[in-house]
Amino acid sequence: MKVLTAEQMREADRLTTERCGISGLALMENAGKAIAEFLREQFADIASRKIVVLCGKGNNGGDGLVVARMLKGYGSAPVVFLFANPGSVEGDAAENLKRWRRGSGELHVVTSEAEWESGRASLADAGLIVDALLGTGLRGPVEGLLGRVIEDVNAARGKRHGGMAVVAVDMPSGLASDAQDFGGPVVSADFTVTLTAPKLGQMVLPHSPRCGVLVVKSIGTPPEMIESDPHLKIHWIEPAEFRALPLVRERAANKGTYGHALIVAGSLGKSGAAILAARGALRAGAGLVTVATPRDVLPIVAGGMPEMMTAPLESTEAGTASLRNLDYGKFPEMMRGKSVLAIGPGLSTHNETQQFIRSAVRDAVLPVILDADGLNAFDGATGALSERRSPALVLTPHPGEMARLLGITAKEVQARRLEVALEAAGRWRAHVILKGFHTILATPSGSAYINTTGNPGMATGGTGDVLTGILAGLTAQFGVEDWACVLSFGVYLHGLAGDLAASRVGEAPLVASDVIDAIPEAYARVLAEWGHAR
Repeated sequence: MKVLTAEQMREADRLTTERCGISGLALMENAGKAIAEFLREQFADIASRKIVVLCGKGNNGGDGLVVARMLKGYGSAPVVFLFANPGSVEGDAAENLKRWRRGSGELHVVTSEAEWESGRASLADAGLIVDALLGTGLRGPVEGLLGRVIEDVNAARGKRHGGMAVVAVDMPSGLASDAQDFGGPVVSADFTVTLTAPKLGQMVLPHSPRCGVLVVKSIGTPPEMIESDPHLKIHWIEPAEFRALPLVRERAANKGTYGHALIVAGSLGKSGAAILAARGALRAGAGLVTVATPRDVLPIVAGGMPEMMTAPLESTEAGTASLRNLDYGKFPEMMRGKSVLAIGPGLSTHNETQQFIRSAVRDAVLPVILDADGLNAFDGATGALSERRSPALVLTPHPGEMARLLGITAKEVQARRLEVALEAAGRWRAHVILKGFHTILATPSGSAYINTTGNPGMATGGTGDVLTGILAGLTAQFGVEDWACVLSFGVYLHGLAGDLAASRVGEAPLVASDVIDAIPEAYARVLAEWGHAR
């Protein structure tokens, strides 16, 4: 699904009116109805909950007034606050203000912090707060009265410890729609029901976690009008993005149909990284997986999963991969007949091993997945990435690794995640997966795919190795003809498996093996989303 900026969203609304004959007033009605229906589905006790609807004077507030009217029709009795003089409300929002009043809807007008003092008490015992203060038109940090209201909403939510839900209309108030962070207070929502398409700010800004669960609702714009626009290059990763992948297998298939992944990983003390990557690749569906690992740890790795195959690498005295593996064409021979090379997990930063990694990546003709110590090998030597033979390379850095590769700080990476990922992908002529909250897949052609599955419990050793394995397993099966699709599925599947694992064991106790164990269920969830039987 494409991700839009505020300007692109306005253009989508304009074209919807122009081409489809749906007026702005009808779009607002559709928006309010869609959000009210979501609330009724999400909260079974909607009729008995105390509901407070907070409306600004713009179109976001107009959406909120429609939500209030719809909820009243469901038997609820929403308390509506308008933070503006009614005479200043214009356009479609003004019409919906009239409709609310015509329906005998109670309206509390607040134009100053002094007036809000008496109204803010209504937040304390609310069961549901609908935030319709500010939408995609935000131009700067929220201050004054609305800033105080946002802070009060967050304080009330924090005191109730789950007894209250906050649902944002289109955007949590205070969060910018675009990539510019204005600072200032932002509503912390449990759900954000965004309209037509996700907004860029919901994906990439530091306060994007305040969206809570992001839900997209159509209000009349034909999806194909947005999805077919080649100028829109930012995507939200969701199951429709990789529907073209043949995840349901042919009955006459065999193990050779699904590729052979070669994973170069492990060293003395880090054999677990090789095992985790191999298990991830096999669970992702690779037909065959071979782990090339130093002789010193091969027996340990081989015992990690009976389904994997192993190949011995010559070892240094430290028990890491030796440069001797390149002698007499040993490693090129090891790559023969394989579908993909994944290299890096647990290999160590031993100088000789790092030289081996650089040479292996330079000479490989297979698609290459570069992770962990594979990335460390190019610290200060990223120019060598352009000397490689393989036309297909993906790097999977976390922010610290990306910072070292680019010679900047991790703070700078985090402040400009999307731009940094796209710049790196273009510079290295490679796909780049910048891991972290809302992992970003950037392509050499300038497109980006943003993933919102995953949780803080995955911030534990080994989960990155699992992702490397998943990417290798999927690439072995599906190739690189549409690699962005394959890689985005891998990132999504990894995060979804992490979410399922966390739902069973909790976030703090979660370990990388839990993520692997949840991959089958994550696969089933995707197929169910497409309408296939589990």
